Amino acid sequence: MQKKQQQELPISQNIMATVLKAIPKEANVTKIDYEGPRIAIYTKTPRFLMENNTVISNLVNTIKKRIVVRTDDSIRKPEEDARKILNETVPKDANLQGILFDVTTGEVSIEVKRPWLCQRRVEEFNHAEITEKTGWKLRIRKSTTKPSSTIQAINYQLKVSSSERSKHLKQIGEEIFRPRLTQKSEVSLLTLGGFGQVGRSCMLLTTSDSKVLIDCGINPGARSPSEAFPRIDWANITLDELDAIVIGHAHLDHTGFLPVLLKYGYKGPIYCTEPTLPMMNLIQLDAIKVAAAQGRTPMYSDRDVFQVMRQAITLPYGSVTDISPDIKLVLSNAGHILGSATCHFHIGNGDHNFVYSGDIKYGRSMLLESANTNYPRVETLLIESTYGAKEDIQPSRQEVEAAFIASVNSVLKEGGKVLIPIPAVGRAQELMMVIDRYMKSGELTEAPVFMEGMIQEATAIHESFPEYLVKELKQKILETDDNPFDSEYFTNIEHQDGREEPLREGLPCIIIATSGMLEGGPVLEYFRNIAPHKQNKILFVSYQVNGTLGRRVMDGARQVSISGKEGRIEVVSINCSTERLEGFSGHSDYNQLMAFVQRLRHKLRRVLVNHGEKKKSENLSMSIRRMYRISTHYPQIQEGIRLF
Repeated sequence: MQKKQQQELPISQNIMATVLKAIPKEANVTKIDYEGPRIAIYTKTPRFLMENNTVISNLVNTIKKRIVVRTDDSIRKPEEDARKILNETVPKDANLQGILFDVTTGEVSIEVKRPWLCQRRVEEFNHAEITEKTGWKLRIRKSTTKPSSTIQAINYQLKVSSSERSKHLKQIGEEIFRPRLTQKSEVSLLTLGGFGQVGRSCMLLTTSDSKVLIDCGINPGARSPSEAFPRIDWANITLDELDAIVIGHAHLDHTGFLPVLLKYGYKGPIYCTEPTLPMMNLIQLDAIKVAAAQGRTPMYSDRDVFQVMRQAITLPYGSVTDISPDIKLVLSNAGHILGSATCHFHIGNGDHNFVYSGDIKYGRSMLLESANTNYPRVETLLIESTYGAKEDIQPSRQEVEAAFIASVNSVLKEGGKVLIPIPAVGRAQELMMVIDRYMKSGELTEAPVFMEGMIQEATAIHESFPEYLVKELKQKILETDDNPFDSEYFTNIEHQDGREEPLREGLPCIIIATSGMLEGGPVLEYFRNIAPHKQNKILFVSYQVNGTLGRRVMDGARQVSISGKEGRIEVVSINCSTERLEGFSGHSDYNQLMAFVQRLRHKLRRVLVNHGEKKKSENLSMSIRRMYRISTHYPQIQEGIRLF
């Protein structure tokens, strides 16, 4: 990360003087240092700053930088002693499940079944007092029904790399807060993938001082490398020149090429939301398994995904974060999947504001709130167009849920099986809640629901981050013992031997399996057995990319070839019915996309359109220009666009 020669000390005398002047002596500050995009203040008396939090908030307003309070190493008790104090202090009925220490940040996370008891009993469980006793800053997390192996793997990687991470974060901070080369802002966007198509989303945002890569996906339906991967080669940059990579959400068409960049030497920070890190790690590791199962050589190894874990810097929604000398980033809810974010780039001294929508859902669901539109300023908007054609109008949630009930009931009552190919992240959890609600109410015929693939693991990650879920669901998980994800109707198939039960002849049931586009994974085994029989149904509830097996089946193919056992090609006849239900999509339909733009129209100077088949991008672009009289453009791949 030695892209630009340093001209002065990492922390300017200005900032140091301001911090030291603003903080009372009682705070016992021992050190001020960089921690990636934040300035870390180390103290021997953390309780003072925790109980006088206006000191830090006033300081943030003064220096306009993110500040975190850290405990000085000298006051941190050995982990064994701190663990003993926590075991004795956490209310017994909160049901402590685990304790995790992060040496890099000096934080200790406790996982409890009933977090609300720790929050409410301030006298019995005082956070500032516990931090003072242990020397570790406390975080409280809700424990999950079943532990997430992905989150456990991330925690392990962070622990074993703590020394390396500390140095890495300091180095990142030095790069971010280096002096600007010029006060003049010039902003350009290079389109490297995901324009005029769905898949391999990737673009390069460049300014006079910075180069930031936004998303780094693959095209799952492509058959050649030139169509499958982002055209980073065309950008004519080295990996060392990148200041940062920003990831909007976890799906492979936005993150599938990221581990390859680390494999070939990218050392810089990767910014994403807290849930996006485990979600994308889960999906990337699964892609390695799928490639191996299909006889293909994976593009990257487990080691490269573990390195993603080490270089990632996770941000909560709404946090203003410096990611380079002249760019601040704010991630906000996009409503697409857990942790999905719109990315707001504030460039220069208010010179230009660029918002990348990523994949958005401008409508509330059972799982997530509607996409955010509260941007103080936005001159250029880049919006997706997956459903950008005028005819792409989805039914209301009430209509689609009624259609789902009718569709599934018609099959179950005739003794058939319903196979739902589904992405493990987002749609699966949404559908679980729908099924649970309507089976409990009696409107959906009671039948066993079998799930296989990454669904259970993805659900555990949802449970780990309830603060990112829709308000009612968040409250249920954080404040009650009622967990909608843990339903009596669901059976998780953990091994291939378990498939005998859902495939048993004469057993009406629902099978939910990955992958969502029939491109690999356990769903293919169910597809092979279910498709030939008339009484069954294949029900699509998510987008099917052009070129995928799912798209061919959905479009009416009656016979397809798939890779069978030992890699042999097998022909499958499709005699069952197929149906497509659009309303469960995590993407906005045409009306929602137009409504999203309308909310921002008075701030906008320009709208760019991407992430859609060419005709859909063109249609959405023309509609926005005609209705809102805003300059629009639907770029293709390998275009350079001057934003400012």
